Amino acid sequence: MDIRRAARLLTVTLACVSASAIALPAATAAPAPSPQPARAGAGAFGAAAYTADPAPAVRSRVVDAAQKALAAHPRDAHKADGDAFSVRNLVVDRDGSASVRFDRTYKGLPTYGGDVIVQLTKDGTYQSLATGSQTSGSVSTEPRLAASRAAQISRAALRGRVESVSASHLAVHMKGTDATLVWETVVDGVRPDRTPSRLHVLVDARTGEVVRTSDEVSTFAAEGAADGGASKVGAAARAAAPTVAGTGQSIYSGKVSIDVTQSGSGYSMQDPSHGNGSTTNLNHATSGTGSVFTSSSGTFGNGSTSDPASAGADAHYGAAQTYDYFKNIHGRSGIFGDGRGVPSRTHYGNAYVNAFWDGTQMTYGDGQGNARPLVELDVAGHEMSHGVSGALTGWDETGETGGMNEGTSDIFGTMVEFYANNPVDKPDYTMGELININGDNKPLRYMYNPSLDGRSPNCWDSGNGGLDPHFSMGPLNHWFFLAAVGSGDHGYGNSPTCNNSTVTGLGNDKAAKIWYKALASYANSREDYHQARIDSLKAAADLYGAHCTEYNTVDAAWAAVSVTGADPVPGSCNGQPGSPSVTSPGNQNGTVGTAVSLQIQASDPAGKALTYSATGLPAGLSINSSTGLVTGTPTTAGTSSVTVTAKNTDNATGTASFTWTITGGGPPQGCGDLPAWSASASYVPGDQVAYNGHKWSSQWYSTGAEPGAPGSWAVWKDAGPC
Repeated sequence: MDIRRAARLLTVTLACVSASAIALPAATAAPAPSPQPARAGAGAFGAAAYTADPAPAVRSRVVDAAQKALAAHPRDAHKADGDAFSVRNLVVDRDGSASVRFDRTYKGLPTYGGDVIVQLTKDGTYQSLATGSQTSGSVSTEPRLAASRAAQISRAALRGRVESVSASHLAVHMKGTDATLVWETVVDGVRPDRTPSRLHVLVDARTGEVVRTSDEVSTFAAEGAADGGASKVGAAARAAAPTVAGTGQSIYSGKVSIDVTQSGSGYSMQDPSHGNGSTTNLNHATSGTGSVFTSSSGTFGNGSTSDPASAGADAHYGAAQTYDYFKNIHGRSGIFGDGRGVPSRTHYGNAYVNAFWDGTQMTYGDGQGNARPLVELDVAGHEMSHGVSGALTGWDETGETGGMNEGTSDIFGTMVEFYANNPVDKPDYTMGELININGDNKPLRYMYNPSLDGRSPNCWDSGNGGLDPHFSMGPLNHWFFLAAVGSGDHGYGNSPTCNNSTVTGLGNDKAAKIWYKALASYANSREDYHQARIDSLKAAADLYGAHCTEYNTVDAAWAAVSVTGADPVPGSCNGQPGSPSVTSPGNQNGTVGTAVSLQIQASDPAGKALTYSATGLPAGLSINSSTGLVTGTPTTAGTSSVTVTAKNTDNATGTASFTWTITGGGPPQGCGDLPAWSASASYVPGDQVAYNGHKWSSQWYSTGAEPGAPGSWAVWKDAGPC
């Protein structure tokens, strides 16, 4: 048979086989590629480009500059005679710029809504100032209402059983353009669903009207899901001891390593490596500190509820992972910012279907029938994140601020889950998916599509602040998922947008850092969704540059949940602040077989050491990671798109892109030195032949088909004319 005809028949046969494969029934067709999950584990996160714990000299310098700026701009701060300011916290960025948050008192009285945040440039000069309210706290400090009457009114504000009422003291409530003298009373008791309460009640000291209530106790689920009782608790201080690696056989996270303390021949769930936090068993009590879990072997629990220490292992593990996430990723030393660990109490009450943070510690109920303790990892991260946002911003559970508070806890509870990357409790964007809190084997909340819970909105509207904060958080959860992962289906469930837009996510690490920076540097005590948009855009500009990809994605994600507004940071993208600058060498040319040497020029604004990498270099070339020198001998002709990256010790990067064209290396000017192609010969990759005036290179084991003919047994590359 003529070899050309044979080749054509082979081609037809292959085409028929291919057509047959396409026509197979759908049940046997290859599945579509699965969406790619988000990266997880500690390595998926980078160190923060900011710190809340600078060196003492830096802290002193920043505080001094902020105090001077505050004194020099009294009108911006709505300052009144009698005002005094104290530093609550501060954040210093990589380039030296800083934000300092102040609490205000008026004539010695605490103020609510009187917080001030001063922004400083990298050289310490004043940049801007923001306040929680647009008014001064200047009011008459003479009440018309008696303190005893305020206490009676406050007592009635608690829905549930009242156990004690504190003495009332005067304070100033500031909101918008109004300031009011109030009596503040703390009412301790138990809510109808048996959740403890420390309710702060502000009563107008003239009219007796309840101005505001705020509970120190924040729960994982909305009121009504729980079914247990409690009262005020405390945690005994314990001396730190050397850390020992123990083992937890947990309910939800499998076998985990936990840090414990050895005492004699026994071990206890006290964790010196995480601020000396401890985990205790309340044994269904609703008060007290409980008993620290102990073990004679260093192993705690058996993986089921038959051993109370199993839930203890989950709680202890969750506290450590949350501590590590905030410390290693956001530079925060523990939940409270002072290195202290968190006490965790388990087995609270009887069949109590909730978990709560009371401002000082974690408490977990055992769920319906005491069968599903609420000690899952994202529950732990959620609740302890209330401690972080509370310390940073002073947020409570009222109005849209309350939704921000709860949504922030879902965001960071989820990030703790991704940081831990536990193989049993795999990271996702649902909350409490393993605890079966509603008895239907469904998660409590869905960040990618909040409305799936039947009560949370996906999109913001003007009535959002009137919802329970566990539902008004919906737009914030949705925003974060869109900013981190994007719209559509990425393997966690389909995420819609409210404006039918398409959003491409930034990844968990960038989205979380932007939100944390927004809280730490900008958010005020009266935050709402539109202010949160502004603050997160400012944070994105600080970290990644104004109107760069990160900034634009944050804005697009807000628009996708119906939160829009003016641009708070005008300008254009000039790259990541504090990042290295790489000078483009211009487009390059070379020749196959001729060595090259190209020095990449880069600099860092702070003079930090740089490491270099490159993608797309022509074959045969490489870059020295320490010097940025590109060397080697090109082996293949063609044009490559090259990107060179310089990274400093803070992991900030700068890039430059250019093309590199390599010529030469073609066939010789004559094929007399090459064997002619033969139909009967067998060729292996790399064999070269002359045929029809061209030089051909075998790319695959080949026999029987002439160069250029189709067919899987004859794959040749035309290297050009002879």
